[in-house]
Amino acid sequence: MFLVKGYEATGIAEILREAGVNSGSLYYFFKTKEDLLLAVLDWYTAHLRPEVIDPVFARVNDPIERVFGVLESYRTMLTMTDCRMGCPIGNLAIEMSEQSESVRRKILLNFENWRHVVRQCLVDAGGRLPKDIDRDDLSTLVLTVMEGAVMQARAHRSLKPYDASVALLRDYVLRLEAAARASYSNVTPSN
Repeated sequence: MFLVKGYEATGIAEILREAGVNSGSLYYFFKTKEDLLLAVLDWYTAHLRPEVIDPVFARVNDPIERVFGVLESYRTMLTMTDCRMGCPIGNLAIEMSEQSESVRRKILLNFENWRHVVRQCLVDAGGRLPKDIDRDDLSTLVLTVMEGAVMQARAHRSLKPYDASVALLRDYVLRLEAAARASYSNVTPSN
């Protein structure tokens, strides 16, 4: 419900109705609506790998293609929702980052976990990328492209901005790979 309506627009009565529980049961586990949101963010933290990453990694072995495979899974989500639902963490970041420090920290943890997965793929790519490219910065760029492209697709109700953004990211990565190959071919063996 937080994804569909947003945190502020989702009322406790709606949550109780959708969950099929009474208020005593809800308040036994979650003292406040924010506590429920924090638990939702914990769920996203725990399920990033099994729900989003592992299915892609099970079918894609190449580390760079794994990154683009994850981006493709976000595209699939956009397709399934007619570009009406974005990344739940991105949505909450926009809505809640200034409302609660606890929520902001959990959102940041989710983003950092996502970046860590991408960074590891970039590290696993080894010499396919130039040595001087900071893998942390590049993983931040990948996350920024994904989140921004999702927002643009939602605003336009079209996959066109998402596809254009991912295509330009792929072009950039291909150029980095070409630069790495060129730098290795220019190295002369020492005697």
